[in-house]
Amino acid sequence: MRALLTGGTGYIGASVLDRLVSRGHQVTAVVRSAEKADLVRGRGAEPAITDLADGDTLQRLAAASDGVIHLAAPGDESSATVDEIAVTSFLRALRDTDRPFVHTTGIWVHGSGSAITESSAMHAPRLTAWRVPLAKLVREAQDVRTSVIAPAVVYGKGGGLMNLVAAGPRTAGDDPALTMVGPGDQHWSTVHVDDLAELYVLALEKAPAGSYFLGAGGENPTVREITEAVSRSLGLGGRVEPEPVVQTLDRLGLLGEALLLDQQASGDTARRILGWSPQAPSVLNDIEHTKF
Repeated sequence: MRALLTGGTGYIGASVLDRLVSRGHQVTAVVRSAEKADLVRGRGAEPAITDLADGDTLQRLAAASDGVIHLAAPGDESSATVDEIAVTSFLRALRDTDRPFVHTTGIWVHGSGSAITESSAMHAPRLTAWRVPLAKLVREAQDVRTSVIAPAVVYGKGGGLMNLVAAGPRTAGDDPALTMVGPGDQHWSTVHVDDLAELYVLALEKAPAGSYFLGAGGENPTVREITEAVSRSLGLGGRVEPEPVVQTLDRLGLLGEALLLDQQASGDTARRILGWSPQAPSVLNDIEHTKF
């Protein structure tokens, strides 16, 4: 398959790119610079240098592909506008072709919940509220084989939010402790980056039109458990201290609001429909072998 990929130099996108190439797909990766073009070329993809706000170019690239995986987002105040341009361009290009378009949202859009599934209501924090209408637009598109993936908290290969945990404040004294994000009793639903990459490729290859999948590996440790593991990895003996919510919000802003959500999910729908089978070590085991 000739696959068009955005975000191929990012944390998740690089793993998706590797997985596509290993499966024999021909990949065109949308990048913003010659430097990033060299990076994706080195991983076996053909670069296309353009901006996500260039809808005409994105539409042309998508029209020449057999399917699209869209992972990139600016990550700033322009995210909603730019992503809408990209999404509508891809949908126009693929209209009436029944070719696949795999879009990205995030599990945070569901808010807190002890048993989150694809049918759970949306209670998105301010950080990700803009993703909700776009995901709805994608899922309701006609004559395009659309699917939407909502990744959980991604870990593995030394990347992701575990680095934010490791960079947290430490208490003073001879036996410093690592400060948790909030009280520490909230759960984070997690997924390894390589398992998530496999889910994206499976969705491209065989997801039914209008599909929605939680990219959750099935493990939902508490922030305390995660921070204790990071503390041990940092040589702090597993010592941790809670952080008042107001301080978390002051320190991390809208991201802190999202990280204070208490979420548990399984990802069973992707296992049942796509045959997805996460294989990576657990998040706590991965932290144990990570040097921060």
